[in-house]
Amino acid sequence: MNGSIARRGLIGTAARGLGLSAVLLLPACVVRPAVNYPPVPAPRPEVRPPPPSERLVWAPGHWHWDGRQYEWVPGRWVERPRSGAVWVPGEWVARGGQWVWVPAHWR
Repeated sequence: MNGSIARRGLIGTAARGLGLSAVLLLPACVVRPAVNYPPVPAPRPEVRPPPPSERLVWAPGHWHWDGRQYEWVPGRWVERPRSGAVWVPGEWVARGGQWVWVPAHWR
């Protein structure tokens, strides 16, 4: 009898845990509509200042979508993480009739 009571307690605890997990994970299942960004403006011309150090690489400015409109993010110097690393600038790419931002990264 004690075994069946313990088993019921364990099953009840497991069921509550599963129920709580379902409630917590449910928001992750919400499908948000794709954002239909307007076309990206042309890049702004920038004057690249001299590098403050030979270890720095110029990351050109780019347009950032703030949820309502594009905002210009000016270029900046970024530190090379390792010798021989190559900076790949971010870019807006048209995919499936929508604009998608591909972030800058090191290669």
